[in-house]
Amino acid sequence: MQKAAGLTISLCSLLFILETPGVSGPGAKQLDQLFAAINSSNAPGAAVLVLKDGHKVFERGYGVTDLHTLRRIDEHTNFRLASVTKQFTAMAIMLLVHDGKLSYDTCLTDIFPEFPAYGKAITIRNLLNHSSGLLDYEDLMPKYDVNAPAEQIPQIQDGEVLELLESQKVTKFAPGTQWDYSNSGYVVLGVIVGKTSGKQFGEFLHDRIFALLKMSGTVAYQRGRNEVLNRAFGHGRNNGAWQQTDQSSTSATLGDGGVYSSLEDLAKWDRALRDHTLLSKSEMQAAITPVRVASHSVVEPDGSLAEYGFGWFLNSYRGHTRMWHYGETVGFRTAIQRFTDDKFTIIILCNRSDMNPTVLALKIADLYLLPT
Repeated sequence: MQKAAGLTISLCSLLFILETPGVSGPGAKQLDQLFAAINSSNAPGAAVLVLKDGHKVFERGYGVTDLHTLRRIDEHTNFRLASVTKQFTAMAIMLLVHDGKLSYDTCLTDIFPEFPAYGKAITIRNLLNHSSGLLDYEDLMPKYDVNAPAEQIPQIQDGEVLELLESQKVTKFAPGTQWDYSNSGYVVLGVIVGKTSGKQFGEFLHDRIFALLKMSGTVAYQRGRNEVLNRAFGHGRNNGAWQQTDQSSTSATLGDGGVYSSLEDLAKWDRALRDHTLLSKSEMQAAITPVRVASHSVVEPDGSLAEYGFGWFLNSYRGHTRMWHYGETVGFRTAIQRFTDDKFTIIILCNRSDMNPTVLALKIADLYLLPT
């Protein structure tokens, strides 16, 4: 059991490596070596999960959830997913389409009659696949003192993002003609979920996704309104020392990055996607159909060309079909790589800003997918 300062920890929480008999691939020690540098009892770290054919073949936590309790990261630790949230936002919209309450061709002015005229040309589909041309709300919002304590930093809310966009008269480009990754679009999608369903965005996610899949620890976090159980706090380095950097001025928006989840719950999410628990295979097709625009400029984080659907990057890797996404926000880095034909998934959640989980996930993928 963990004691007062978190220095005495049960063996099961200190180390949890799984190897499934009959599943080919590298040994646990080989995978573990990729994360040896962050295996610490007093520094933030990561949680790593590898699934093959629905089975956990590797699962381990490294480092601690925060610098105060020194509680070890494990499969139940909930991390801020950042932009990995977008796949849940997209699923919420798709469920409303399934319900007949929206269509992908519904435009912004149909939902928000007060929206400027430019909203008439922006459809739900444009918002989902980042072809809306909406201006970035981060560039429009008031600036704040970057040196202010976290609890004093004003946080923009979803309704305020909508107001900022409604005060604009132009878009970056004509909707549907270009691709530009848009947090603004996914904040608006979250607001649309709330207005169309009659429930708060987080409530809709809970009722239609999280509760149904028994993702009991997953939540769309709103500071002062709900809590994150088994929470990991984000960290960054300041003059060589770790510092908790968990919240910023954009940490309160929901549809673009506000969900917290764990390895345990994301394994259930992966299973639901594989088994088509929430939507049929034909209904999911829209989410995995790459956007096509006149100027095809969908790019990966490293600048290489990619493809994008609804809340998922879709470009293959070394000839293997995949759905994937990454997340970056203050103190957190996250990644999910789903190789759908191979029934192979890698999830890495980090509560420190000096890691690149996408690169690490692909190193794991190479160990499994490349011929030996």
